[in-house]
Amino acid sequence: MTAFSKADILLPKNTDMEKWAVVACDQYTSEPEYWAETDKIAGDAPSALRLILPEVYLEDSDVDKRIEGIHGNMQKYLSEGIFKEYRNSLVYIERVQSDGLVRAGLVGKIDLEKYDYRKGSKSQVRATEATVVERIPPRIKIRNGAPVELPHIMILIDDIKGTVVEQAGEAKDSFEKLYDFDLMQGGGSIKGWLVSDDKADAAIEALEALGDLSAFNKKYSLNEDSPLVYAMGDGNHSLATAKEFYEQLKAANPGKDLSDHPARYALVEIVNLHSPALRFEAIHRIVTETNVTELLTKLGEMLLLTTDPTDQKITIVENGKRRAVYVHTPLSKLAVGSLQTALDKLLPEIGGKVDYIHGSEVVEKLSMSENSVGFLLPDMGKEELFPTVICDGALPRKTFSMGHAADKRYYVEARKIED
Repeated sequence: MTAFSKADILLPKNTDMEKWAVVACDQYTSEPEYWAETDKIAGDAPSALRLILPEVYLEDSDVDKRIEGIHGNMQKYLSEGIFKEYRNSLVYIERVQSDGLVRAGLVGKIDLEKYDYRKGSKSQVRATEATVVERIPPRIKIRNGAPVELPHIMILIDDIKGTVVEQAGEAKDSFEKLYDFDLMQGGGSIKGWLVSDDKADAAIEALEALGDLSAFNKKYSLNEDSPLVYAMGDGNHSLATAKEFYEQLKAANPGKDLSDHPARYALVEIVNLHSPALRFEAIHRIVTETNVTELLTKLGEMLLLTTDPTDQKITIVENGKRRAVYVHTPLSKLAVGSLQTALDKLLPEIGGKVDYIHGSEVVEKLSMSENSVGFLLPDMGKEELFPTVICDGALPRKTFSMGHAADKRYYVEARKIED
């Protein structure tokens, strides 16, 4: 059985959807003014903003009161009949991003029994980057006692032939359109359709085919015992929170059959890795407060940095000037993995702080500061994602970014998670 399936999906009815949908809670964490403006836009209208905790407030002294308010709002929205439930359904969506490209996806539920975020996992659903377990407990506080969930989780499938999401999209004109509206604060726009039963079943069958073990091993030239079908794109810590909450629920109810409990699942959107709208952008590094000469010398020794362009490429930036080097003794399948592994080993000894930067120009500027050095990394090819996760267990943290903050998933659909 594939881990993704149809779900009982909640959507607000008779609601101003532009005020309802808000961006993922883990965005704009250094910009409280963004969330203040979102609050102003939502006003007194029903809004997903009232059902989530933007992480900009996660360390505030009133966080427990905020969580209590979230749970109260969830109960209020349910009792007031804000939602209409579409039982045993999939929703096909088309998101027009801020760059004008269209990202298509399918919303349904993922089986948490088939998800393991630990490095080296062999589950159907796997994390693509290291999961920081310390980030989970504060989020469990929000899920504990919450009658509904709203997802900003986006999971990738490696479906180069377009047999799942794209096949559903080709039939969208025969589906019931559920919504069509602009997203606030420069988020583009979004449309959603209720997938017909036959096309939903066809999508699940196509996912089963992607998980066929013999086809999987042939595709990646491997000899694995279990296939990787679903790789995390965005929202891994949210899915990890759902997983831990479910595991705690099982531990608290020994002997009780929870196989059909709603908390066994989490609402997600699956997207084809090969969508033209998905762009993997490198996340670069800047190291400050370090002995640059010693760091570069030891990096050169550990990675055997050369000028041979057939090896993994890293561009060192000192005082705003770039210098390309190549890793002859890699510690990972990717240059970013080799660099990050080396920095993790060397900086505790040498001293220094790492920051993760999206733009190369920013790295050049920051490298002008005393005791600082930058590292520019190549963009990761989409075709490298699944093989790297399979072979290395997970990518190093901050390996790549999937688009800008405004293009992250907005909360639209919801789902009940209490029995």
